[in-house]
Amino acid sequence: MILSTNDWASLWLSLKLAAISILILLIIAIPAAYWLTFSRSRYKIIISPVFTLPLILPPTVLGFYLLLLMGPQGVIGHLCQVLGIEQLTFSFSGLVVASIIYSFPFVVLPIQNTFSVIGKSSLEVGATLGAKPFDSIINILLPQAKIGIISAGVIGFAHTIGEFGIVLMIGGNIPGKTQLASVQLYNHFEAYEYSQANHLALILLGLSFIILLILYMLNHKFSHLDTRENALSKI
Repeated sequence: MILSTNDWASLWLSLKLAAISILILLIIAIPAAYWLTFSRSRYKIIISPVFTLPLILPPTVLGFYLLLLMGPQGVIGHLCQVLGIEQLTFSFSGLVVASIIYSFPFVVLPIQNTFSVIGKSSLEVGATLGAKPFDSIINILLPQAKIGIISAGVIGFAHTIGEFGIVLMIGGNIPGKTQLASVQLYNHFEAYEYSQANHLALILLGLSFIILLILYMLNHKFSHLDTRENALSKI
């Protein structure tokens, strides 16, 4: 299997983007999922659809509005100019921002579902024992939600690697800078380079399978451990 230098660079850039995006997403998504699960705010009915909008919104639509916001004439683009920092459009930083927004519901929803299943009873037990809310979250809720959090991270990672429309609109197609594997695959297809496209597609297919295999193995491992712990607790 022969890959060009640009192919390898695009694969590395995709993995780098996915890793950075997921690290930031988990930091954001865990508090957001907690708020969505346990908050009684009347604004939740409005904020919840906003958080999950990228699930059903076409990537090109989201990419178009992000491009308007991040462009030189947009609010974010103008702010970047005032602060003297790099423009987000057609940059790796812009890809990170776009990926975080686009993959956010794929990370926050599994964590929210996990928190909902766990419920608030364990936190209330912690409170009766004198634990502060933050301590209860760190030492009680998060350990119980580890499988949901890990699954959310894996799903978000895989989703980020497969992004195409939104990253093409925000980042363009700059080799070594914003040219991701999905974009490079399309380049090969457009140039009738079907052999190169097939090689790159097989790498992405294999990577996707490995990610799913890891996810299923983790689910199996933790579900087995939970079953064992429940059985021991009944002895």
